[in-house]
Amino acid sequence: MSTYKKIRGTTVQNNAGNLPSAVDGQLWYDSTNAEFKHQYPNVTAAGAWSTGNNMNQARDYLAGAGTQTAALAFGGEIPPITAVTESYNGTSWTEVNDLNTARRQIAGAGIQTSAVAFGGDTPPYSNAAETWNGTSWTTVSSINTTRRGMAGSGTDNTAVIGFGGVDATTYYASTESWNGSTWTEVNDMNTVRERLGGAGTETSGLAFAGFNGTVYNVETESYNGTSWTEVNDLNTGRYAIAGAGADNTSVLAFGGISTVQHAETELYNGTSWSEQNDLANARGASGGAGTSTAGLAFAGQNPPAGGALTEEWLGPGQPIGAWSTGGDLNTARRFAGGSGTQTAGLLFGGDTPPITAVTELYDGTSWAEVNDLNTARSQPGAGNGTQTSALGFGGNTPSLTAITESWNGTSWTEVNDLNTARSGGAGAGADNTSALFFGGYDGSSPVPSGRIALTESWNGSSWTEVNDLNTGRSANAGNGIITSVLSYAGIPSAGLPAIGNTESWNGTSWTEVNDLNTARYNIGGAGADNTSALAFGSTPAAGITELWNGVSWTEVADLSTTRTDISSGGIGTTSSALAAGGDDGSPLAATEEWSSSSNVIQTITTS
Repeated sequence: MSTYKKIRGTTVQNNAGNLPSAVDGQLWYDSTNAEFKHQYPNVTAAGAWSTGNNMNQARDYLAGAGTQTAALAFGGEIPPITAVTESYNGTSWTEVNDLNTARRQIAGAGIQTSAVAFGGDTPPYSNAAETWNGTSWTTVSSINTTRRGMAGSGTDNTAVIGFGGVDATTYYASTESWNGSTWTEVNDMNTVRERLGGAGTETSGLAFAGFNGTVYNVETESYNGTSWTEVNDLNTGRYAIAGAGADNTSVLAFGGISTVQHAETELYNGTSWSEQNDLANARGASGGAGTSTAGLAFAGQNPPAGGALTEEWLGPGQPIGAWSTGGDLNTARRFAGGSGTQTAGLLFGGDTPPITAVTELYDGTSWAEVNDLNTARSQPGAGNGTQTSALGFGGNTPSLTAITESWNGTSWTEVNDLNTARSGGAGAGADNTSALFFGGYDGSSPVPSGRIALTESWNGSSWTEVNDLNTGRSANAGNGIITSVLSYAGIPSAGLPAIGNTESWNGTSWTEVNDLNTARYNIGGAGADNTSALAFGSTPAAGITELWNGVSWTEVADLSTTRTDISSGGIGTTSSALAAGGDDGSPLAATEEWSSSSNVIQTITTS
């Protein structure tokens, strides 16, 4: 419901142009353009996956039940075949009591406190069934047809259907119904297949994908409690797929295997499938739980060995932020340093080319050139401080330097050097008396070819070496204050792929936390501490933007201008950030402003 009526009543305001003070749902008359307009929140057209905490036991061909914040995972293959059961609370996985019979290619359905596990491969093929009461598994009546690679749907341990599967000689379309005490054969599916996906309830289920010995299935069938009906096909055929959904009118299908591991995610709306944003990590034979708006993907083949990765799905209609155009820099450049906020930003140094000492201030609208650095440099450490109290350290002059300069709002002053000359690291801190510098390139060789884990702390007069990052890297980004810092992305060595590794600093040591969805380097970052961060850009040039909530990363709206080599320092916060300069083939002057609560203004046609 609109909030406007509660605030202003039902009077329609007259305004010349758009109304800056408009609240969500407000209607006004634009007298300049003779149009009625209203404002509403900007939300996702498609959903997105975010990283969750890893399972305790990596595996594939397991089963799952429950919701995104209350899930159950059981069985699978490590190898060897396992009976391990884990419970998810929306943040972390906990090992609980095991299945009585270890097996892979197992099927399951239900909720976290009331589930059923059935079929599978021990080896040999299994007809065993077990029910879960929230604490332990109990062996119950077996399914009628022994097989593996089944799928299931159902509400709890008294109401489930199982369908499909394979044994040594036969692919099945058989469906069985469980009532809490016995399995009963009911109407078959129209298409035989195994390692298919399933979601929904015992009276409103959906079967999709699979393998019939010849082709990777795209066929989808809907169950109404009595019989199966063929409906529109998936877009991408595959098997060992996972799914999530409350009923047969709204289902999410993700991952799978054909000739490759798949990341494709598709949404079924009761009529047809539409492609959504992919999983961050392609995988098959994973577990699935939840609904089409709040799903969960866990474990699976990633790469072919079993994985422990967890991803959480945020469905369409989620509020998102957006980037908008700001004032251009006076000097286009890449590899600059930055500090401050969106309305009081500081940018210094960089490569135009050549390497520059130019310093500019941003007032929320435009950039103004002020006093230069004493030493021109690119790739300085930055990200600490404000527009009136900041620090610039290290970088390329073009030789590696340890020079540190302090900014007082008017001019730069050289202060004590870093202990180790380097460039391309990331920084954080509150002002020019408090900073942390981590990672970077120090020119050493051989492996890791100069990409280092070194961390140094600044107390206003000198640098002190403190505990290293867990993973050495350069071209990383970071944000925060010296007691609460986040470091993310980077490249660990020349010739190696970019990484998405994220580490959290508590004032004493670094702890590895959940990775970015997209591994990359030479990116920009912003954020107040290690519980909130915004990561944007990439090498090669891209607009990818991800938001960190203290637990996981979620992809949000991309930059309007794809770019790499952005300021290593964070300018702003997750609600109000700045991306300035960079490179999209040549140095950029373009500036973009991030707002976490963006709105859409729509014109109402009255004719």
